[in-house]
Amino acid sequence: MNILIINGFEKHVDANGQLNNRLFTEYVRQFKDKHDIKITFIEDYKRTEEINKWLWADLIIIQFPIYWFNVPGALKSYFDDVFAYGIFYGLDYTKYGQGGRLFGKKFMLSTTWNAPTAAFNDNNQFFNGMSVSDILQPTIKALEFIGLTSWSQDGVISCHDVIHNLEIELYLSEQKQFIEEVNV
Repeated sequence: MNILIINGFEKHVDANGQLNNRLFTEYVRQFKDKHDIKITFIEDYKRTEEINKWLWADLIIIQFPIYWFNVPGALKSYFDDVFAYGIFYGLDYTKYGQGGRLFGKKFMLSTTWNAPTAAFNDNNQFFNGMSVSDILQPTIKALEFIGLTSWSQDGVISCHDVIHNLEIELYLSEQKQFIEEVNV
């Protein structure tokens, strides 16, 4: 399988990216012997090369921290730049959202949050019962708009409470489950 692994970390005064980079590195390490992989760092890429990587890939994994309940600004700018009209999508559709041209490709969003797991899926908590995938719908819908489908039911792996209660072994074990699915 051809796998594109994107490191969506953006330098931030309050975040050094150690966990994000560890998870990114683990994806590369676990997939490089069994699959053809290409990698991208969103702070250093060339548009034409990126377009070709997306066209080449069967699976796109995007590893990123959550900044203010969304993707980092540089990752959003990367999508704006790379999702080329006429290549990734077009206006030749009969129903809105069906103009994507990257059919047959899958995605997985791999995220790190400071929010604890308990803040999700509970009507009495901050997110009012929303799941991680509910909060990330704009990104998920952008990927679906260009024709991708999610690898899993919700298309998201998430690590929580990463500042106050860092549990690297738990995060790596959850990541490993996804890696094992891909490696089958």
